[in-house]
Amino acid sequence: MTHIRGSISKFTSGRRVLAAALTAVTALALTACGTERNDGGGKAGSTGSSTASQQQPEQAAAQALFDRFEKACPEPGANSRRPTGATKPDTAEPETIAPGETPPADPIEPAPPTGPEAELDDRDWCVSAHHEQRVIAALQMLADPTPATVRKTLNGLGYPDERIHHLKQDGKKTRFSLDLREDGGGRLCASGVAAGAVSDVVPCVAVAEGPFKVTSETRP
Repeated sequence: MTHIRGSISKFTSGRRVLAAALTAVTALALTACGTERNDGGGKAGSTGSSTASQQQPEQAAAQALFDRFEKACPEPGANSRRPTGATKPDTAEPETIAPGETPPADPIEPAPPTGPEAELDDRDWCVSAHHEQRVIAALQMLADPTPATVRKTLNGLGYPDERIHHLKQDGKKTRFSLDLREDGGGRLCASGVAAGAVSDVVPCVAVAEGPFKVTSETRP
């Protein structure tokens, strides 16, 4: 690039004239534009655009948060907590019982998991862990966990009001649910309790479609 050295005073007068002319043209253009909008009914449209612009950043932030966690977790489907098949039979020789002794009771097979343990897959648990970690850390900082302060805290973390449910005071604690379902599918949600240093959040199961509703949970 060629650098021009020297005084710029000789260009000042011409720039002032050009700036004045551009200002006049711009003012006329804006006046005409405003007239067209008022006559064409654009005022109502501008109100709708204002509302959309207020909602869009909040929704975009929430979606970015969900996308980040989902990309860091495995594909949906696998569930390491669900039994994969029947257990192998015990082929060992039975121990000899001496006369008069009571034979040991049969070993109790562990009950199959139920609730969130059975219904959520590895992806859900991974995504939930990311959400739990940041939410718990923020709630532990609340000295007075009222529903209002909890909602404000969750909003600040990127969870819009439509993701926050069942916000209710319970003594000195506040309970709530978070809708963590993926856009277009999933059943993941979270049950939380804001209680200062002992705040906690655990996974729960929601309906797959429609309005948010918890179908299975273990409350913290």
